Amino acid sequence: MTILLALAVGFAFGFLLHRARVTDSNVIEGQFCLRDFTMVKMLLPAIVVGGLGVLVLARFGETLYYIKDANVLAVILGGAIFGLAVAILGYCPGTALAATATGSLHALSAVFGMIAGAIAYAFSFNWIKAHILNVWALGKVRLPQLTGVPDLVWLLGLAAASLAFFFWLERRSA
Repeated sequence: MTILLALAVGFAFGFLLHRARVTDSNVIEGQFCLRDFTMVKMLLPAIVVGGLGVLVLARFGETLYYIKDANVLAVILGGAIFGLAVAILGYCPGTALAATATGSLHALSAVFGMIAGAIAYAFSFNWIKAHILNVWALGKVRLPQLTGVPDLVWLLGLAAASLAFFFWLERRSA
């Protein structure tokens, strides 16, 4: 039953990505060129709603946080590689899979790139662990612990910043 639920959620997610037009690489490339803000308009509310959902589930004991080590150098390097790949291909992993499902061969090349990257990462993991993961390693910490600012304040701040950004975007385009 769990696999069927996961498949249903995956199909729904892909359908919503397609409906939001982010399976079109031109939309994502437009985001990087600061011409088309469809991606950020979809992503920011999803982060806020998802964060609030996790916060509520954690508060009621329905889930636990799984906190990975905060390895700052690895996050910077990984983010740079990820951002470069998204800018070049016009797809992130979710949008690439959803676009492939629509028949996009260009997106299929992104999927093959993800697979090749995962294989390269797996084969180089011992070197990465020895030379990158231990640089600026903060351990299992979260922003509320580092800053003393509670989860809810972080999420409300992100929501307020998102609303201000959306308001600015609408005023700019009017």
